[in-house]
Amino acid sequence: LFTRTFNPALLQMGSSEQDSRRQQASQVLGKAAQRLHSPRLATLAYQMKLDAFTRVKKAIDDMIAQLLKEKEDEIKHKDFCTGEFNANQLHTEKKEREEQDITAKIEDLDMNIEELGKAIEGLKKEIAEMQVQLKRAGEDREKENQEFQTVVADQRETQKLLKAALQVLSDFYSKQGSAASLAQQKKRQEPAGPAPPAGFETYKKSSASGGVMGLLQQIINDAKAMEAETIRAEEDAQKAYEDFVKETNASIEAKNKDIINKSEIKAKAEGDLVEAKETKEGIVLELEQLSNYNAQLHTSCDFVLKNFDLRQTARDEEVEALRQAKAILSGAKFEEFLQEA
Repeated sequence: LFTRTFNPALLQMGSSEQDSRRQQASQVLGKAAQRLHSPRLATLAYQMKLDAFTRVKKAIDDMIAQLLKEKEDEIKHKDFCTGEFNANQLHTEKKEREEQDITAKIEDLDMNIEELGKAIEGLKKEIAEMQVQLKRAGEDREKENQEFQTVVADQRETQKLLKAALQVLSDFYSKQGSAASLAQQKKRQEPAGPAPPAGFETYKKSSASGGVMGLLQQIINDAKAMEAETIRAEEDAQKAYEDFVKETNASIEAKNKDIINKSEIKAKAEGDLVEAKETKEGIVLELEQLSNYNAQLHTSCDFVLKNFDLRQTARDEEVEALRQAKAILSGAKFEEFLQEA
């Protein structure tokens, strides 16, 4: 009964057929391993000759799943690398433009601060010069006023003395005139010789008194005129001095306001400069970080990006070889795969 139901020849034929399929599947994987330089296919091709059918098929399925997973991960990694390179480039270009802009701003601020500093120093020098001029003008005005006081005092003293002298002479000649009149009356009473021409005595008296007194009066008048002229000159000089002081003080005040205004602008510019330099430091740091990250990307991505198509194709071929091997193990004809190859 056992002999009728169990045929050892059939069992032997089935085992021989499995060995043949295993051998053929191993041959397919071996050729693919050589062509693709795939150590794992070579290893599996070797194990296929030794392991049971079930274990071999599971190993093939596991390797196919692993290859597909690697392919998917590599696609994601490639997309990540491409996206990160693009983002890194865009961000770097943006920061480089910002660095150029902030550098230009710093240069402008440095130039403005320097120009404002020079302008402020120039205004200070101008104010100092004006103050010196005010001091000198005040000293000159004081000297001129002292000279004026002296001249006026001299002229007034001269007038006083001359008026006194004029009064003395006036009194003297008045008395002389009275004495001469009395003597004339006596002579009329006792005439001696011919009478003088009419008006002779009067002319003599007038000639003596009028010359001296007229000269004194002229000197007095000249002194008064000189006093008046000196006073007018003093008033003009004082007015000119006051106008000069007023204009100079107004100019000093305007320049002081300009200094305050420029100092405020300069202080703001200096604050902006500090802020701009801090901003530039931050940008330079970001550019350095972007550069470092770019280097990391190259380390991580260059090989993948350079060999992406080749590696994807190799994986596809590995997967195809594994599927062919599994198909052979499942009963597919080995010759069909030889024709495809």
